[in-house]
Amino acid sequence: MKHQHPPGPSKVPGFWLDDIEHQNWLKAEAIRQLTFFAASERDGPGFFNLDPAGNPLPDDTQETHTTTRLVHSFALGSSWGHPAADRIVDHGMAYLASHHLDAVHGGYLWALNGNAIVDDRKLAYGHVFVLLAAASAKMAGHPDADALIVDVSGVLDKHFWQDDVGLFKDEWNRDWTPFSTYRGMNANMHAVEALLTAYEATGQEVFLNRAGRILDFFTARIAPVEGWRLPEHYTQNWEIDRAYAGNPMFRPAGTTPGHSFELGRLLLQHWDLSGRSGQEAPVRARHLIEQALNDAWRMDGGFAYTLDFEGNIAIASRFWWPVTEAIGAVAALIKLERLTNDEQWYRRLWTFASTHFIDYEHGGWFPEIDDAGQVTSTIFKGKPDIYHSVQACLFPLAHGLSRHVDDLKDLARRS
Repeated sequence: MKHQHPPGPSKVPGFWLDDIEHQNWLKAEAIRQLTFFAASERDGPGFFNLDPAGNPLPDDTQETHTTTRLVHSFALGSSWGHPAADRIVDHGMAYLASHHLDAVHGGYLWALNGNAIVDDRKLAYGHVFVLLAAASAKMAGHPDADALIVDVSGVLDKHFWQDDVGLFKDEWNRDWTPFSTYRGMNANMHAVEALLTAYEATGQEVFLNRAGRILDFFTARIAPVEGWRLPEHYTQNWEIDRAYAGNPMFRPAGTTPGHSFELGRLLLQHWDLSGRSGQEAPVRARHLIEQALNDAWRMDGGFAYTLDFEGNIAIASRFWWPVTEAIGAVAALIKLERLTNDEQWYRRLWTFASTHFIDYEHGGWFPEIDDAGQVTSTIFKGKPDIYHSVQACLFPLAHGLSRHVDDLKDLARRS
């Protein structure tokens, strides 16, 4: 692995967010990621999955979250003026309409291979990412974004939103018949992300209000009585399901500290968009973020992937995305209040990421390291995602807690 200069000046006092050397490093790393993942574009419909060197993998399966995250990430890149951004956004928007959209039953199909449907389930997780892609594409000026926002919002309203509890249910068969009573935090957390982005793109209060209701359930009702840890899985009646254990990557048992980082940052974004009323939300956000930092950071660096309900390590594997989300969360805390301990964490996180996860030879981030700190691959193939890592670079560059795209556009104009 080739190494470039470190992400910031280690001996300089103050805060890296204010340091021009660190800002320039973030810009360069974001551009390197966008350039690497621009190779995902293909002549036909859909995108390539990429190997560690940026070459197409033989597996052509296209999942909704892969398509939509590319659209979202390159829409962010459009605000920064990356030359491939508009092409990738346009390609992904067309693919959502031509392939993921279910012309028979409505909604968006989970996985495709060519023109064949591989997995026809209708998942809240996938649909909220469609909303995120549509909202981000709107802010990038895409002409089809408004229609996509209307369509996917209608599907979410009709099939997923539970207004009595203020949360989204999770999954249906293709024809909208039920196949489980599972309820989960992950889809709702990403729903908050999508709803806040949709509010920023459209100004429609319904998006902001629904995001607030989801945040209240998890951060004001659940987290305080669970030691500021967030159980992932719930019954049909939204009671914690402590016995549930599903897919070890996407639905592992217990708690996932990386999600606490995401939800803490999103809570601050919602508070900022709502007018910064009171200090309860920032206090809750700090509790969530600090608890996850203290519980999950391993003695040898990096975050354990999952914890049990008491905060003990359950799955010790170290993936790239919890580090990226911790970077975004701690950066948000620093924007709110300049505290030395937050800065120490911010530098620790970026230094670890630079040393272990960033591929300085080819671009992008390695998804996993083993107990010896070496690159490994037990679950993911190639380099599966730009979404987490590009946000870790771009969001700290934005000066605010919300409306990052506006800040990035302003920064690009001044650069």
